[in-house]
Amino acid sequence: MKIQQEKISDFNKKELENHKDNFDFLASNLTKNGHNLDTILSKLSEFQVAIPSWALGAGGTRFGRFGFYGEPSNLEEKIDDVGILHSLTQTAGAVSLHIPWDIPSDYAAIKQKADALNIKFDAVNSNTFQDQLGAKESYKYGSLSNVSKAVREQAIQHNLDVIKIGDKLGSKALTVWLADGSCFPGQNNFQTAFQNTQDSLIDIYKGLPEDWKMLVEYKPYEPNFYSTVIQDWGASLMLANGCGEKAYTLVDLGHHLPNSNIEQIVSILQLKGKLGGFHFNDSKYGDDDLTVGSIKPYALFLIFNELVYGMQNNPQNPDLAWMIDASHNVKDPLEDLIQSLEAIQEAYAKALLIDQDALREAQLNNDVVKCQEILQGAYRTDVRPLLEKARINAGAVINPINAYRALGVREQLIKERGKNTVATGL
Repeated sequence: MKIQQEKISDFNKKELENHKDNFDFLASNLTKNGHNLDTILSKLSEFQVAIPSWALGAGGTRFGRFGFYGEPSNLEEKIDDVGILHSLTQTAGAVSLHIPWDIPSDYAAIKQKADALNIKFDAVNSNTFQDQLGAKESYKYGSLSNVSKAVREQAIQHNLDVIKIGDKLGSKALTVWLADGSCFPGQNNFQTAFQNTQDSLIDIYKGLPEDWKMLVEYKPYEPNFYSTVIQDWGASLMLANGCGEKAYTLVDLGHHLPNSNIEQIVSILQLKGKLGGFHFNDSKYGDDDLTVGSIKPYALFLIFNELVYGMQNNPQNPDLAWMIDASHNVKDPLEDLIQSLEAIQEAYAKALLIDQDALREAQLNNDVVKCQEILQGAYRTDVRPLLEKARINAGAVINPINAYRALGVREQLIKERGKNTVATGL
């Protein structure tokens, strides 16, 4: 299914008058306060977030998975779904593949399809947290950290194969997330597991093309609940530094213990030039993988405050890889992703409204009240008309969720694919 531009234009006509009233009011206030609307709108339009191929179908837990009709059953259909998201929002211009779930059978055809939808291939993700069909070795007791050299070599080779697949598609980064760890005290030697992981990552790093990056992800627990080899940003940073200048830390919002100060982590990594990527989601208790901004929108805003500051003041840090990493157990996955894209853009827009010079002056004067007023003044601003204007300028719809439902996208996908399709991977 492909949404034609005429349908987008027709839908926008119905909401244009209401949008104009709201935008004119906001624009007047922002202009009076010294904001350059053209600059803000340009930054919003340029900000693209990758959609992970595994998020386009229904998610699940250890206790069950409830499928959603019309799910994409192959890579071609997944790219079609990303194309739908991008045509409605113009903020989802990339897809992130997970290997071996999404190995193309025809690379030229897949690239042609993606190009036709203006979709790029973002970081490719390896998978050594599951045993794959036909694999000689098992990852039951770890992969890159395993005490068995044969297991480690198999995991290393898989990552090298993923790099080759991504290189054919035009990707420029490899994301490595390990489930390696232990369930019980004494099960692993911590130092041996960490050193094995470092040595394995170095072997993978040697296989990176010159213009690629390696993104090392971390997580404090799950599926191993006593210890995780790469449990926090410090471990990730040490491993990245041990590999070389093309290796970076990747931050996932759900991969922290409750109440961790993620914005501080982000800030320090940017200062050191080692923040490589960012995975968006939200959580109440742990790695819940909920819709972005659905639980802690103010925390997301504070993180974006640091991201915006870093993008403006830390040229030593590379351009970041942005991706949504969420699971959709009860929602239509495409509607959930639209909501996440909106929340990301909203937090970014509010962060762009922060007067960084005034905030810096208040900080130097130890004016704590003023600092809080500056941040909360930006946060309390209803920036939705800005997002709508940015979408109009880019040729997207004013209200993506309303358009998705009015156009009957899910119903059309069910007609094309049926009710019994299951997304590959999950």
